[in-house]
Amino acid sequence: MLAGLMAVAPLSIDLYLPGLDHMAAEFDASAEAAQATVAIYLAGLAFGQFAYGPASDRLGRRPVLILGLAVYTAASLACALAPAIGVMIGARFAQALGGCACMVIIRAVIRDCFDHQEAARFFSLLALVAGAAPVLGPLFGGFLVAASGWRIVFFLLSAFGAGLALAVFLMLPETRSEATRSRARSENPFKAYAALLKIPGFRSYLVATGMNLAAMFAYIAASSPVLSGLFALTPIEFGFAFAANAAGLVAGSQINRILLKHRRADWLLKKMGLAGAVLAGVLCMASLFGAHALWVVLACFFATTTLVGMIQGNVTAGALSVDPERAGSASALLGGASFFCGTAAAFASGALFDNTARPALLVMTACLAISAGAVFLLKNNRPGVV
Repeated sequence: MLAGLMAVAPLSIDLYLPGLDHMAAEFDASAEAAQATVAIYLAGLAFGQFAYGPASDRLGRRPVLILGLAVYTAASLACALAPAIGVMIGARFAQALGGCACMVIIRAVIRDCFDHQEAARFFSLLALVAGAAPVLGPLFGGFLVAASGWRIVFFLLSAFGAGLALAVFLMLPETRSEATRSRARSENPFKAYAALLKIPGFRSYLVATGMNLAAMFAYIAASSPVLSGLFALTPIEFGFAFAANAAGLVAGSQINRILLKHRRADWLLKKMGLAGAVLAGVLCMASLFGAHALWVVLACFFATTTLVGMIQGNVTAGALSVDPERAGSASALLGGASFFCGTAAAFASGALFDNTARPALLVMTACLAISAGAVFLLKNNRPGVV
C-alpha cells in the first residue's frame, strides 16, 4: 500500500506522457499548451505539500490522506472527461493538489513508525518505486494510449486513487502521536515552519535534500536535448540510456539500504557527502574537457543518479528525525524545497543550453557541491557502527 501511495505522483506524470501529442491534437492545442499540463502538475505538487504537512500534524495522517486521495480521484476523473485544454490544465492542477498528500504524509507516517536508522532503510526501499516509474510508466502508458486513447490513462488513475483511498481507510492505522497533535494545535503552520527553520541541523538537511534532488532534475531536463539532440541517439537508444540511469538510482538506494545494516545513517551520509564533493569535481572537469564525448556524459549522468539514490534516504530520514513532533510540517518543507530547487535547476539547465552538455554538467556540479557542503555542516558525534 505504501509503495502504491508513493507511486501516485510519478505515475501521474510518466503514465500519460505518451498521450501528450494525441491530447493536443484532440483539443486543437499547441505543443506548449500540452506541456503546460505537465508544468502545472509539478507546481501543484510543490505548493500543495505546504498545506497537507501541518494539517496531518493537527488532524491526523489518515483523514488528511483520505481527503487528498478523494481530491485526486475526482480531479483524475475530471481530466478524463475534460472538454478543452483549459479545463484539462485546471484539472491537472487539482489532481496534483490531491496527489501530493501521498508524498508528504507517507514520509511522516514512516517517521512516526520508525527511528532514524530504520526510516532511512525504509526510504531507500521505497526508492524502487521512484526508479521504476520513469521506465515502466511511459512504456505501459504507450500501450494504453495505442489501445484505447489518452483518456483511458486518467480513468485508470481515478480508479487507482479510489482503490488507495479504500485501502488507507481499511488498512492504515493512525500513526500521529498525541504529543504531535498537542504541539500542532498550540501553534499555526507558519510558527511550526519557523521553528523548524531555526534549527541548524534541519536547515542543513533541507539544503542537502533539495540540492541532491536538484542534480537529478537538472539531468532529467537536459537528457533529451543532450542525448537525442546533441548526440543524435535514436528513441530506442535514448530509452535504454534513460533506463540505465533509473537503474543507477535504484541501485544506489539499495546499496545504501544494505550498508545501513552495518553503519549509522549519518555516518554514511558524511561519507556520501565526501563522494558528492569528489563527483562535483569530476563533473566540473568533464564539463571543461569531456563534454563532447558521449561516453563521458553518460558516465556522469549515471554516477549522479546513483549517488542521488544513495544519499536521499539518509538525508530524508535525518531531516524528519530533527523534530519528530513536527514530522508532517518537516515533510512538507522537505517536499516543497525539493521541488523548488529541482525546478530551478531544470530551468537553469534548459536556459543555459548551448548545444553542448557543458551547462547541464555545470549545473549538476553546483547542485552536488552545495549538497555536499550542507552535509559537512551537520554535527555527527555518534560512532558509525550500528
